[in-house]
Amino acid sequence: MDQAQWHTGAVSTPNPVFARPQRARVIAYVLAAVVVVVFTLIAFGLHGKTGDGPGYFQRGDQAAMIGLGLCAAAGILLMVRPKVVADEQGVRVRNIIGSYDLPWDTVRAVSFGRGAPWLTLDLHDDERVAVMAVQMADKDYAVKAARGLRALHAAALTPTVVE
Repeated sequence: MDQAQWHTGAVSTPNPVFARPQRARVIAYVLAAVVVVVFTLIAFGLHGKTGDGPGYFQRGDQAAMIGLGLCAAAGILLMVRPKVVADEQGVRVRNIIGSYDLPWDTVRAVSFGRGAPWLTLDLHDDERVAVMAVQMADKDYAVKAARGLRALHAAALTPTVVE
């Protein structure tokens, strides 16, 4: 704390943190587009007899194949859902499935374990919450987000002196 902050009693809080996976988002968008294109091409290839039997491919079969491609793409796009938003009050984590809204006093530590694919929040009740938005594959972006979360956590747990 510098002299001006000490005399006025004003303490600056760390900046809020907003993070989403970077590399996984790009891969998911590209892969989802490729899946839709491939399933559409397969659908247009479905015509004529189904084989040695009496069946024929219909327009409904083509539409179903395109629909399957869209469903598969939607499943792939679930990978872009993770997000973390943190401020001085707490942290909001949205993973692929499930969300958490945690005040900082329930968080014991913000950790990025060796070899772990993403950051975790260690809670006081010995639970761990994965923060899939901060992924090791994002390197510097992940380090910056982890440092921001640690700074917010430390600031929230440090008692402030009010004059």
